[in-house]
Amino acid sequence: MHEVNDDVRSQPYPLGATLDTDGCNFAIYAPGNPAIRLALFDEQGHYESYPLDGEYAGIRFTYLPAIRAGQKYGYLLKLPNQKKWQYIADPYAKSLDGILHYDPPFTIKSSFELAKCLVVDDRFDWQGTTRPNIPREKTVLFETHVKGLTQQHPDIPSKLRGKYLGLIHPEMMAFYDQQHIKTLQLLPIAACMHESHLLETQQVNYWGYNPYLFMVPDPRYAIDDPVTELKTVIRTLHQAGIEVILDVVYNHTAEGGADGPVFNLKGLDPKYYITHENDYANFTGCGNTVDLAYQPSLNLVMDTLRYWVSEYHIDGFRFDLAATLGRSGETFSPDAAFFKAVAQDPVLKQTKLIAEPWDIGPNGYQVGNFPFGWNETNDKLRDISRSFWRGDQGYLKEFATRIMGSRDLYSAANWPFKLTVNYITYHDGFTLQDLVSYKHKHNEANGEQNRDGHGDNRSDNYGVEGPTKDAEINKCRMQQKRNFMVTVLFSFGIPHLLTADLLSHTQQGNNNAYCQDNEISWLQWQLGADEQQFQQWLGKLVVAREQYMVPFIQAFSGDSRNSNRVFWRKVDGSLMTQDDWNQLNSVSLHLGIGDSGDEILYLINRTKAPARFSLPEGHQTWQVLCDTASFDIQSTTTSRERLQPAMSFAILYCASKDCPSQDSVSPKTSTP
Repeated sequence: MHEVNDDVRSQPYPLGATLDTDGCNFAIYAPGNPAIRLALFDEQGHYESYPLDGEYAGIRFTYLPAIRAGQKYGYLLKLPNQKKWQYIADPYAKSLDGILHYDPPFTIKSSFELAKCLVVDDRFDWQGTTRPNIPREKTVLFETHVKGLTQQHPDIPSKLRGKYLGLIHPEMMAFYDQQHIKTLQLLPIAACMHESHLLETQQVNYWGYNPYLFMVPDPRYAIDDPVTELKTVIRTLHQAGIEVILDVVYNHTAEGGADGPVFNLKGLDPKYYITHENDYANFTGCGNTVDLAYQPSLNLVMDTLRYWVSEYHIDGFRFDLAATLGRSGETFSPDAAFFKAVAQDPVLKQTKLIAEPWDIGPNGYQVGNFPFGWNETNDKLRDISRSFWRGDQGYLKEFATRIMGSRDLYSAANWPFKLTVNYITYHDGFTLQDLVSYKHKHNEANGEQNRDGHGDNRSDNYGVEGPTKDAEINKCRMQQKRNFMVTVLFSFGIPHLLTADLLSHTQQGNNNAYCQDNEISWLQWQLGADEQQFQQWLGKLVVAREQYMVPFIQAFSGDSRNSNRVFWRKVDGSLMTQDDWNQLNSVSLHLGIGDSGDEILYLINRTKAPARFSLPEGHQTWQVLCDTASFDIQSTTTSRERLQPAMSFAILYCASKDCPSQDSVSPKTSTP
């Protein structure tokens, strides 16, 4: 053990390992274990330990000269009733020297076998790149798993498959361009430790929702240096005008409940977590709940978020189980400390902030209750759209509310800053292909006897469970997939799509593939003719949304929201009455910008028979943007009527020059 400390350079802030030209400052918040020591490791795993002589408000710190980037380090402490030193990771570490793993059960010996923290030099040549800064109303989120996207791509070198750098291989850059992908939302890439029950069965947490360290890029996706490789990816994507949103987990950590391992926070200060009479609160389903009402916990989260933005140029975040972030004990509040801290932060308040607005704790469902500037994922559009297109009765009125932007939850006065995030599929649930191929979940591969996963999928197989060669069933499934995609892309809000759905990926009916690091989750790039056609169609539909739908979102937002035309009509063109909403399943939505601007017409036929729609009078030409009865995109019609096939959805557009004067049209609005 060494007794070395440079009193002049040793400082309590910033926390973590901070390099300068002569050495490194180490600082860690450890009020629960003041005897903590710093450990420096060599390549053989041997270590020397050093005291942390500096102390300020629970922070222990020291400065060591001659430390360079790449130095392996960690901390040593003794837990209650423990005679031997245990290794723990620095909560403010920026990199690890290897992939996280241990052989259960976790012991003191296991702790020293874990990957070690690395001292990092944050300098990186960004080559003058700037963030794309895509407006919210133009944003389309494409949820993507770093490994799963490229692991089976035949045209990407094996060395790059499943890695950060695989994301920017020329084949992938061409794919983003082809599919009009401008925002990638990456599933968690912060260093993840696999749950003990997965390690015991030789599985992994593939999705990454079990954070070990908050600001360390997971080494399992790196070839050599995860820090440099991830920054290179973001730089290249930004150069192509593509944003990067990170899915982040701050509601719990990999330390789990009372019986879980001690990786860092538990040993440093047990107050990091919400507790009830010495038991860990479990509002997340993962054993513990981070207490953001506690200042050190809040500091840790805020510091790591700023780090991702400042050092990695991240464009925004999607927060897992975000209701937890606004809790003080069992109480959620939109005025919670975390939300106020973000709102005043000059770095974070300009990023995109997306909340999964619930957790499993008391009053955990907080859809519509997050503060201004936050966008929320909207499970109501998901559920209602699935039920509606499946043919369930009684959902037309709420379906209308959802495609108009869920204004019962998110006032258009606050658009685009509080636009809802609309989705049909997410990582946790069926893929789009499985949504129309399976009536029941099939999670047997997870090893939990199919007890895990969501039971309320609102899915259908249309005659056969799983894959089939029946041409009529497959035709029906493809049409339903188009119905769902038109719904999510032409509803008011921010669309969220699974990149997997572009390739018609199936998880074989698994709706909880969190532990499936295999072909169940890895995307298959060798597509059949129908799947190729669907991919091309969807790419064109995203372009059509940006060109034609975005101006309507802009016009219906903020101060101009009430200056537009909205008509809900029956198939004969007459306006809907209140009774019609409970009886009809074929309706049209006619929107116009201002008093005489461009118009858009939704023809919705959810019945099992064709519906003959009378089109609004006086229009010279309607441009048919899409009709889910086929793969056709961008045709025109001058007809006064349109026969809409069964179970289909068409979007028509009329430029203002081809629209009639509105003097004779009344009333201005007709809403459910």
